[in-house]
Amino acid sequence: MNGTLNFRQALTERLRIIDPSLSMLEKFNSIHTFKTTPGIKDFINLLRLQGTDVFLVSGGFTQMIYPVAKSLDIPYTNVYANTILFDHVGYYTGFDTNAPTSYDGGKAETVRRLRLAAGNKGPWIMIGDGVTDLQARPPADIFIGYGGVITRESVKAGADIFITDFRQLFADMKNNFFTKTYR
Repeated sequence: MNGTLNFRQALTERLRIIDPSLSMLEKFNSIHTFKTTPGIKDFINLLRLQGTDVFLVSGGFTQMIYPVAKSLDIPYTNVYANTILFDHVGYYTGFDTNAPTSYDGGKAETVRRLRLAAGNKGPWIMIGDGVTDLQARPPADIFIGYGGVITRESVKAGADIFITDFRQLFADMKNNFFTKTYR
C-alpha cells in the first residue's frame, strides 16, 4: 500500500478489495498446501523438550495460520493473529479489530501481554522476517531475524542473531551454544 497507510488501514483496504467469502477462504486452504520452513518443526520440538512454550504471532489471519499451527503441533490457543469475520451465510463482514495484531505495534503488545500472563518469566525470544516482528524487541529479550525466504536489511541489522536456515539454529541449540550464549 506504498507506506501511506498504517497497518490497520492497509488491512482494511486489502480486505475490502479482496472481499473474501468463507467459501473462497475454504477453497484457498484446500488447494494450497502450507509448507513449513525446513528445520522449523525440529526446532520447535526441541524448544518443547526444554519446557518452552511456543506461540505464533502474526499479522495474517487465523483461518490461514491455523493449518500451519496444526502442522507444527501448536495449539490454537497459542496463535495470535487476525480473524476475518463472516455473516451467517459466509459473506465477509470485517475483521476482529480487538486483536492487537490488527494494529501497528500489535506484535509487541501481544508479547507484552503474554509476558505479563507468564509472570515475566523468560527469556522471551521473537523470531521473524519482518519489521513488525522486529518491533517486538523489546519486549522480547532476544530477536532472531529470519532471512530464509526474504532478507530485509533492516531486520538483519536489528537482529541479535540472523539466520537463513532453522537447521543451523537447531544444531546450535542441540550443542547448547544458544543456551549458553543467551541465558
